Amino acid sequence: MTTQTSTQSSIQTHTKDIDDVNIEKFIPLLTPAELKSEFPLSEKAMQTVKTGRTTIQNILDGKDNRLLIVVGPCSIHDIKSANEYADKLVTLAEELKDTLYIVMRVYFEKPRTTVGWKGLINDPDMNDSFDIEKGLRTARKLLLDLNEKGLPCATEALDPNTPQYIQDLISWSAIGARTTESQTHREMSSGLSCPVGFKNGTDGSMTVAVNAMNAVKSGHNFLGLSSDGQVCIIQSKGNPYAHVVLRGGNGSPNYDETAVTQAENELEKGKVNVKIMIDSSHANSGKDPYLQPMVIQNVGEQIKNGNKSIMGLMIESHLKGGNQKLTSDLSQLEYGKSITDGCLDWDSTVASLRNLSNTVKDVLDKR
Repeated sequence: MTTQTSTQSSIQTHTKDIDDVNIEKFIPLLTPAELKSEFPLSEKAMQTVKTGRTTIQNILDGKDNRLLIVVGPCSIHDIKSANEYADKLVTLAEELKDTLYIVMRVYFEKPRTTVGWKGLINDPDMNDSFDIEKGLRTARKLLLDLNEKGLPCATEALDPNTPQYIQDLISWSAIGARTTESQTHREMSSGLSCPVGFKNGTDGSMTVAVNAMNAVKSGHNFLGLSSDGQVCIIQSKGNPYAHVVLRGGNGSPNYDETAVTQAENELEKGKVNVKIMIDSSHANSGKDPYLQPMVIQNVGEQIKNGNKSIMGLMIESHLKGGNQKLTSDLSQLEYGKSITDGCLDWDSTVASLRNLSNTVKDVLDKR
C-alpha cells in the first residue's frame, strides 16, 4: 500500500469523528414518483384540483366575487373523522356555492416552537415512532379521497420536500407566521402550482409578508427534490398568486376595519396583491375558538359596508368544539375533537357560514 493510499484510508476511517456526528442513522424513503404511482391522480380528483386552483385565482383577480373559505380542523390526526367532516362540508359547500367557495383545511404538518406532535405525516401513529413513509401514504390517500368527493383541499407547506409528494392534490397553500420570513419557504412557494397565502408575522407585522410576496413573484434557483427523488437545482418561474393572511400578532387582533385599512396601505406601498384573507383563529380570536364567529360576523359586516379587499376567511373547525391533549393511550381520545389548537364545533361553523352568506349576498356582485 502506498503512503498516499494509506493516508486516504486513514482519513476515511476517521471521518466519523467529524462527519454526521449527531446523526443516528439514515432511513431510505420512497420517492415522490413511487408514491404517486401507488396512489395515482384520478380524473375526478384532477378536475377538482384544476377547478379549485382556477376559482381561487379568479377570486384573487377579482373575476369571481365569491368569498374563499378555507375551513377545517387545525390538524388532521384521524382519517375517519376527517372523512366525516368532509362529507358534511361537501353538502354545505353546495348549499352556499353562490356566495362562498369552500375549500377544506387539510393540515398534515405542525410547526413547533419547541417540541410536540409534528403532524400526521411526521408521526402518523402519534407515538413518536415517526413512520414518515406511512404518514405520506396516509396523507396522499386522504387527499385523493377528498378530491374525489369534489372537495378542493388546502394545506400548510412546511417541509420543503413534502410538496413533491402531495402538491398535485392541493388547491391552496399557506405559509405560516413562523416561516413567512424564511428564504427556503419563499423559494419553495415561488415554484408551487397553486395560490399561496402568507401569514403576517407573529408580532403582527406586515413587513415580512409583503417582502415574501415580492420574493415569490420572482423566479428562483434553489436546492430541492425531484419527483424521482434526485436532489437537484430547481429553477422556478415565480408564483403570481401570493397574498396575505391576517392572523393577528402579539396577542392583538388585526381583522377590524382599521387594521384592514392599514394592511391595504402597506400592500399598496409594497406593490403586491391587495386582496386580503382573514384568519379568524390565532391572535384574531385570542386562541378562543368560540370567538371565531365574532370575527366572521365582523368581516361580513365590513364587506356589506363596502370593503373590496377582503377576499376570504380561514376558520379552524371540527366535528366537536375545543381541543384535547394527546395522551399515550390513544383509545382515550375523543372522536372528532382537535389534538392541536381548539376548533369551532360543526353546528356553530354551519351557523356562522350561513350568516356570513346572508350578510354579503346582496353586495358581492358590486365588489
